[in-house]
Amino acid sequence: MNRAILLISCPDSKGITAAVTGFIADNSGNIIHADQHIDEQSNTFFMRIEWSLEVFDIKREKITEAFIPIAIRFRMTWQLHFSDQKIRVAVFVSKHLHCLYDLLYRYRSGQLACEIPVIISNHSDAARLAKDFGIKFSEFAILHENKLVQEKKQIDILEQEKIDLVVLARYHQILTAGFVDAYQNRIINIHHSFLPAFAGKSPYLQAYQKGVKLIGATSHYVTENLDEGPIIEQDTVRISHRDSLEDLVCKGEDLEKVVLSRAVRWHLDKKILCYGNKTVVFD
Repeated sequence: MNRAILLISCPDSKGITAAVTGFIADNSGNIIHADQHIDEQSNTFFMRIEWSLEVFDIKREKITEAFIPIAIRFRMTWQLHFSDQKIRVAVFVSKHLHCLYDLLYRYRSGQLACEIPVIISNHSDAARLAKDFGIKFSEFAILHENKLVQEKKQIDILEQEKIDLVVLARYHQILTAGFVDAYQNRIINIHHSFLPAFAGKSPYLQAYQKGVKLIGATSHYVTENLDEGPIIEQDTVRISHRDSLEDLVCKGEDLEKVVLSRAVRWHLDKKILCYGNKTVVFD
Protein backbone atom coordinates (compact mmCIF):
# COMPACT_ATOMS: atom_id res chain seq x y z
CA MET A 1 0.00 0.00 0.00
CA ASN A 2 1.46 3.35 -1.02
CA ARG A 3 1.42 5.88 1.80
CA ALA A 4 2.21 9.52 2.36
CA ILE A 5 4.26 10.55 5.41
CA LEU A 6 4.19 14.09 6.76
CA LEU A 7 6.78 15.35 9.26
CA ILE A 8 5.97 18.64 10.95
CA SER A 9 7.53 21.04 13.45
CA CYS A 10 6.11 24.43 14.37
CA PRO A 11 5.29 26.70 17.32
CA ASP A 12 2.68 24.97 19.45
CA SER A 13 -0.84 26.34 19.27
CA LYS A 14 -4.43 25.15 19.34
CA GLY A 15 -5.87 23.41 16.31
CA ILE A 16 -2.77 21.96 14.67
CA THR A 17 -3.76 18.31 15.05
CA ALA A 18 -7.32 19.03 13.99
CA ALA A 19 -6.16 20.92 10.90
CA VAL A 20 -3.77 18.17 9.77
CA THR A 21 -6.08 15.24 10.43
CA GLY A 22 -8.98 17.19 8.95
CA PHE A 23 -6.99 17.81 5.78
CA ILE A 24 -6.44 14.07 5.41
CA ALA A 25 -9.99 13.03 6.36
CA ASP A 26 -11.65 15.65 4.17
CA ASN A 27 -9.80 14.20 1.19
CA SER A 28 -10.75 10.58 1.93
CA GLY A 29 -7.39 9.63 3.43
CA ASN A 30 -7.13 6.76 5.91
CA ILE A 31 -4.64 7.53 8.69
CA ILE A 32 -2.36 4.54 9.38
CA HIS A 33 -0.03 6.02 12.03
CA ALA A 34 -0.01 9.28 13.94
CA ASP A 35 2.35 10.48 16.65
CA GLN A 36 3.04 13.88 18.15
CA HIS A 37 5.14 15.54 20.81
CA ILE A 38 5.39 18.98 22.40
CA ASP A 39 8.70 20.31 23.68
CA GLU A 40 7.47 22.53 26.49
CA GLN A 41 10.77 24.35 26.96
CA SER A 42 10.80 25.65 23.41
CA ASN A 43 7.00 25.51 22.92
CA THR A 44 7.52 23.46 19.75
CA PHE A 45 5.02 21.00 18.31
CA PHE A 46 6.24 17.92 16.44
CA MET A 47 4.15 15.48 14.44
CA ARG A 48 4.54 12.48 12.19
CA ILE A 49 1.43 11.31 10.37
CA GLU A 50 1.15 8.58 7.76
CA TRP A 51 -1.88 7.84 5.61
CA SER A 52 -2.95 5.63 2.73
CA LEU A 53 -3.08 7.11 -0.76
CA GLU A 54 -5.27 4.31 -2.08
CA VAL A 55 -8.43 6.41 -2.31
CA PHE A 56 -6.97 9.82 -1.41
CA ASP A 57 -8.68 12.53 -3.45
CA ILE A 58 -5.56 14.61 -4.13
CA LYS A 59 -2.97 13.33 -6.57
CA ARG A 60 0.40 12.86 -4.91
CA GLU A 61 2.08 15.54 -7.04
CA LYS A 62 -0.58 18.04 -5.86
CA ILE A 63 -0.47 17.28 -2.11
CA THR A 64 2.28 19.81 -1.39
CA GLU A 65 0.36 22.61 -3.08
CA ALA A 66 -2.84 21.68 -1.27
CA PHE A 67 -1.18 21.57 2.15
CA ILE A 68 0.68 24.88 1.90
CA PRO A 69 -2.16 27.05 3.35
CA ILE A 70 -2.17 24.94 6.54
CA ALA A 71 1.62 25.08 6.75
CA ILE A 72 1.60 28.88 6.41
CA ARG A 73 -1.19 29.25 8.95
CA PHE A 74 0.77 27.41 11.65
CA ARG A 75 4.26 28.51 10.54
CA MET A 76 5.31 24.92 9.90
CA THR A 77 8.61 23.47 8.87
CA TRP A 78 7.55 20.30 7.11
CA GLN A 79 8.54 17.41 4.87
CA LEU A 80 6.35 15.22 2.70
CA HIS A 81 7.54 11.72 1.82
CA PHE A 82 6.08 8.69 0.08
CA SER A 83 6.60 5.12 1.20
CA ASP A 84 7.44 3.83 -2.29
CA GLN A 85 10.41 6.20 -2.65
CA LYS A 86 13.43 4.16 -1.56
CA ILE A 87 16.32 6.10 -0.10
CA ARG A 88 19.69 5.53 -1.76
CA VAL A 89 22.42 4.86 0.79
CA ALA A 90 26.21 4.96 0.57
CA VAL A 91 28.13 3.16 3.31
CA PHE A 92 31.57 4.44 4.33
CA VAL A 93 33.84 2.02 6.21
CA SER A 94 37.50 1.55 7.13
CA LYS A 95 38.98 -1.67 8.56
CA HIS A 96 36.41 -2.66 11.20
CA LEU A 97 33.72 -4.43 9.16
CA HIS A 98 31.25 -5.73 11.76
CA CYS A 99 28.76 -2.88 11.26
CA LEU A 100 29.01 -3.18 7.49
CA TYR A 101 28.35 -6.94 7.64
CA ASP A 102 25.30 -6.33 9.82
CA LEU A 103 23.87 -3.59 7.59
CA LEU A 104 24.33 -5.66 4.44
CA TYR A 105 22.67 -8.68 6.05
CA ARG A 106 19.70 -6.58 7.10
CA TYR A 107 19.61 -4.98 3.65
CA ARG A 108 19.60 -8.33 1.84
CA SER A 109 16.98 -9.79 4.20
CA GLY A 110 14.62 -6.85 3.58
CA GLN A 111 14.89 -5.26 7.02
CA LEU A 112 16.17 -1.97 5.57
CA ALA A 113 13.93 -0.44 2.91
CA CYS A 114 16.60 1.23 0.83
CA GLU A 115 19.06 0.80 -2.00
CA ILE A 116 22.81 0.53 -1.36
CA PRO A 117 24.55 1.15 -4.70
CA VAL A 118 28.06 1.88 -3.36
CA ILE A 119 30.48 1.23 -0.51
CA ILE A 120 33.34 3.70 -0.05
CA SER A 121 36.47 3.11 2.02
CA ASN A 122 39.94 4.42 2.71
CA HIS A 123 41.21 0.81 2.79
CA SER A 124 40.74 -2.30 0.67
CA ASP A 125 39.42 -4.57 3.46
CA ALA A 126 35.74 -4.30 2.45
CA ALA A 127 36.27 -4.92 -1.27
CA ARG A 128 35.58 -8.67 -1.07
CA LEU A 129 32.42 -8.14 0.95
CA ALA A 130 31.11 -5.54 -1.49
CA LYS A 131 31.72 -7.97 -4.36
CA ASP A 132 29.87 -10.75 -2.53
CA PHE A 133 26.82 -8.49 -2.23
CA GLY A 134 27.08 -7.15 -5.78
CA ILE A 135 27.73 -3.58 -4.65
CA LYS A 136 30.17 -1.13 -6.22
CA PHE A 137 33.29 -0.53 -4.15
CA SER A 138 35.49 2.57 -4.30
CA GLU A 139 38.72 2.95 -2.36
CA PHE A 140 40.29 6.32 -1.58
CA ALA A 141 43.54 6.36 0.33
CA ILE A 142 43.39 9.54 2.41
CA LEU A 143 46.37 11.48 3.68
CA HIS A 144 46.49 14.95 5.15
CA GLU A 145 47.81 16.43 1.90
CA ASN A 146 45.16 14.84 -0.37
CA LYS A 147 42.10 14.84 1.88
CA LEU A 148 40.19 17.61 0.08
CA VAL A 149 40.91 16.14 -3.35
CA GLN A 150 39.80 12.67 -2.27
CA GLU A 151 36.65 13.99 -0.61
CA LYS A 152 35.75 15.82 -3.82
CA LYS A 153 36.00 12.51 -5.69
CA GLN A 154 33.84 10.84 -3.06
CA ILE A 155 31.19 13.54 -3.33
CA ASP A 156 31.25 13.18 -7.11
CA ILE A 157 30.40 9.49 -6.67
CA LEU A 158 27.60 10.32 -4.24
CA GLU A 159 26.13 12.76 -6.73
CA GLN A 160 26.45 10.31 -9.62
CA GLU A 161 24.70 7.62 -7.59
CA LYS A 162 22.03 10.09 -6.38
CA ILE A 163 22.79 9.24 -2.76
CA ASP A 164 20.31 10.47 -0.15
CA LEU A 165 21.97 9.13 3.00
CA VAL A 166 25.57 8.47 4.03
CA VAL A 167 26.20 5.89 6.76
CA LEU A 168 29.57 5.87 8.50
CA ALA A 169 29.89 2.23 9.57
CA ARG A 170 33.13 2.71 11.53
CA TYR A 171 34.75 5.04 9.02
CA HIS A 172 37.90 6.34 10.66
CA GLN A 173 38.13 9.69 8.97
CA ILE A 174 36.88 13.11 10.06
CA LEU A 175 34.74 14.64 7.32
CA THR A 176 35.43 18.22 6.35
CA ALA A 177 32.89 20.99 6.95
CA GLY A 178 32.14 21.17 3.22
CA PHE A 179 31.24 17.49 3.09
CA VAL A 180 29.03 17.74 6.18
CA ASP A 181 27.25 20.84 4.88
CA ALA A 182 26.43 19.08 1.62
CA TYR A 183 24.62 16.31 3.51
CA GLN A 184 23.24 18.08 6.56
CA ASN A 185 21.27 15.66 8.78
CA ARG A 186 21.93 12.99 6.15
CA ILE A 187 25.14 11.48 7.56
CA ILE A 188 24.71 8.92 10.33
CA ASN A 189 27.69 7.83 12.41
CA ILE A 190 28.17 5.10 14.98
CA HIS A 191 30.40 6.04 17.88
CA HIS A 192 31.84 3.20 19.94
CA SER A 193 31.04 4.91 23.21
CA PHE A 194 28.09 6.23 25.17
CA LEU A 195 28.54 9.90 24.30
CA PRO A 196 29.55 12.26 25.71
CA ALA A 197 31.56 10.06 28.13
CA PHE A 198 34.84 8.65 26.86
CA ALA A 199 34.66 10.60 23.62
CA GLY A 200 37.58 10.62 21.24
CA LYS A 201 40.32 8.04 20.82
CA SER A 202 40.28 4.52 22.39
CA PRO A 203 37.05 4.73 24.43
CA TYR A 204 37.17 1.05 25.32
CA LEU A 205 40.65 1.44 26.78
CA GLN A 206 39.46 4.50 28.72
CA ALA A 207 36.46 2.55 30.02
CA TYR A 208 38.62 -0.44 30.93
CA GLN A 209 41.09 1.73 32.81
CA LYS A 210 38.22 3.42 34.71
CA GLY A 211 36.69 0.06 35.71
CA VAL A 212 33.24 1.00 34.41
CA LYS A 213 30.27 -1.34 34.84
CA LEU A 214 28.46 -0.22 31.70
CA ILE A 215 29.68 0.38 28.17
CA GLY A 216 27.62 1.83 25.38
CA ALA A 217 27.30 2.92 21.78
CA THR A 218 25.83 6.06 20.24
CA SER A 219 24.46 6.73 16.78
CA HIS A 220 24.15 10.36 15.76
CA TYR A 221 23.95 12.72 12.82
CA VAL A 222 27.31 14.16 11.87
CA THR A 223 28.00 17.85 12.32
CA GLU A 224 31.13 19.93 11.92
CA ASN A 225 31.78 19.53 15.66
CA LEU A 226 33.26 16.06 16.15
CA ASP A 227 30.96 13.59 17.94
CA GLU A 228 28.54 16.35 18.97
CA GLY A 229 25.75 15.93 16.41
CA PRO A 230 22.09 15.21 17.25
CA ILE A 231 21.86 11.81 18.95
CA ILE A 232 19.48 9.30 17.37
CA GLU A 233 19.94 6.16 19.47
CA GLN A 234 22.03 4.87 22.37
CA ASP A 235 22.28 1.60 24.25
CA THR A 236 24.39 0.03 26.96
CA VAL A 237 25.51 -3.38 28.16
CA ARG A 238 26.57 -4.34 31.69
CA ILE A 239 30.08 -5.61 32.29
CA SER A 240 31.98 -6.79 35.35
CA HIS A 241 35.47 -7.08 36.77
CA ARG A 242 35.70 -10.49 35.07
CA ASP A 243 35.56 -8.94 31.59
CA SER A 244 38.85 -8.46 29.79
CA LEU A 245 39.55 -5.65 27.37
CA GLU A 246 38.79 -8.11 24.55
CA ASP A 247 35.42 -8.87 26.17
CA LEU A 248 34.60 -5.17 26.26
CA VAL A 249 35.42 -4.80 22.58
CA CYS A 250 33.30 -7.84 21.66
CA LYS A 251 30.29 -6.67 23.67
CA GLY A 252 30.75 -3.13 22.39
CA GLU A 253 30.82 -4.20 18.77
CA ASP A 254 27.58 -6.11 19.24
CA LEU A 255 26.02 -2.91 20.59
CA GLU A 256 27.37 -0.84 17.73
CA LYS A 257 25.66 -3.07 15.16
CA VAL A 258 22.29 -2.86 16.87
CA VAL A 259 22.41 0.86 17.62
CA LEU A 260 23.52 1.80 14.11
CA SER A 261 20.92 -0.40 12.40
CA ARG A 262 18.14 1.12 14.52
CA ALA A 263 19.22 4.65 13.64
CA VAL A 264 19.44 3.84 9.94
CA ARG A 265 16.07 2.10 9.92
CA TRP A 266 14.35 5.01 11.68
CA HIS A 267 15.84 7.45 9.17
CA LEU A 268 14.68 5.28 6.27
CA ASP A 269 11.21 5.08 7.79
CA LYS A 270 11.10 8.89 8.13
CA LYS A 271 10.69 8.72 11.90
CA ILE A 272 13.26 11.35 12.90
CA LEU A 273 12.99 15.12 13.19
CA CYS A 274 16.00 17.26 14.13
CA TYR A 275 15.66 20.48 16.08
CA GLY A 276 18.59 22.36 17.48
CA ASN A 277 21.09 19.69 18.42
CA LYS A 278 18.41 17.19 19.42
CA THR A 279 16.12 14.71 17.71
CA VAL A 280 12.56 13.58 18.05
CA VAL A 281 12.31 9.88 17.19
CA PHE A 282 8.68 8.93 16.63
CA ASP A 283 7.20 5.55 17.55
